[in-house]
Parts: sequence; C-alpha cells; structure tokens
Amino acid sequence: MMKINPKPVNFKMGDYISNGYEFLKGNFGDILVAFLLCIIMSVIPFCGLLAIGNFYRYCRDLRAGKQVSAGDIFNFDNFLPYFIMQLIFLAGFVILYIPMFIFIPIMAGNGEPSPVMGILYVLYMIFLYIVVIIVALKAFYMVALISLGGITDVKTAWNISVIMGKGNLLSMFLFALVIGILGYLGVLACVIGLIFTMPFVYTAQYFALEDGLKQVTYDEIQEIGIKDDF
Repeated sequence: MMKINPKPVNFKMGDYISNGYEFLKGNFGDILVAFLLCIIMSVIPFCGLLAIGNFYRYCRDLRAGKQVSAGDIFNFDNFLPYFIMQLIFLAGFVILYIPMFIFIPIMAGNGEPSPVMGILYVLYMIFLYIVVIIVALKAFYMVALISLGGITDVKTAWNISVIMGKGNLLSMFLFALVIGILGYLGVLACVIGLIFTMPFVYTAQYFALEDGLKQVTYDEIQEIGIKDDF
C-alpha cells in the first residue's frame, strides 16, 4: 500500500489528454485488447469498476515496461472494496430517487398536471443531476486509490479522494466533459470510431489518476534526506 499524504493536487488537464493520446498511439494493440477484455468483464455484475481499476493497473505496468498480460484485467483481488463502494453509491442513489416515486404518481394521477408540480419536478431533477455530478467528481480518485494505491478501506479512499480534488472540481468536470465528447464522437462514428476513442478516454483518465497519486505519495527516502540535512 502506498503511503499517502492527502492534499489538493495540481490538475493538469492538457497534459493528461496529450499523454493519454501518445501512450495509446505507442501501445495501441496492447491497450485495445485490454480494453475489450475490460468491456467483457464489465458485463459481470458489480465488476465494472473492478475492470476499470485493473485496466489502470495494466496501463501502469505496461508504461513501466513490466511483463503484462491482457488477462490481468480478470483479477479479482480488489473485488470486495469495489463491491462495497458500489453498494454504498447504489443505496445513496436509491435514496435520492425516492422523491421521483412520489412525483410521478401525483403528476400521472391528475387529468391536468399541476404547473407547480411540474416546476418542482424540474427543480428536483436539476438538483439530482448536480448531486450525482458532484459525488462522481469527489470520488474521482477512488478507483486509482484502490487499484494503484492499495487502499482497500472505502471510507479512507473517499476521504483522500475528496481532499485531492479540493479546488479542482471545475477542472475535473471540464476534463470529463472533453474526453466524454471525444468518446461520444466515437459512438457517432460507430465501430471504427469506438476502437480509437473509447480506449483514449480511459488512457487519459489513467494519466490524470496516476499523476494525482504521484503528487500525494509520501516519499520516505526524500523525507529521510530532509531530516539528515538538519
């Protein structure tokens, strides 16, 4: 497990996009196979985040020049923390959606929908989307902390991720928006576009996560050197 010194990170959106593209271009075949296996594994219930985390670990090892295998995507060592994490988020979303089960019967039961209820429903949906986006941004580093940082306690991973993203939510949102648009362009281009754009989305995310972890990793050797200077 990495020794983490939680602090807000310097989020370098442009670097992550360019590095992700260059990394994909230089290792396209390996990354494509690993990404396709990641999609296959994501079909297994509660294994979507685990597959993504394993993909990030695969990218790290590939970039470090280590011996890697696309089969590394099917690694279940971190299944439990991801399972707990998904259950917590699922329970939270269910709670957030409870008002919807109140709004819909009321609006459907009247011959003439109340304008007030319509406005309240729109405001509720806006609030819901804002909450979901904020939670997703605050949890941005959790997958990396579990798969790359070795932190298996979900609460600890959440707290560190929140600190790392402090002051960067807008930059993180713009980053997710940009790579999301690029991924969507791949969808419009059908299969050929998906082959190029979707792996890029995840390699760009990998560089964002890896750089974030590097900025908060406790360097014991450096710390010893500093103490010796004094």
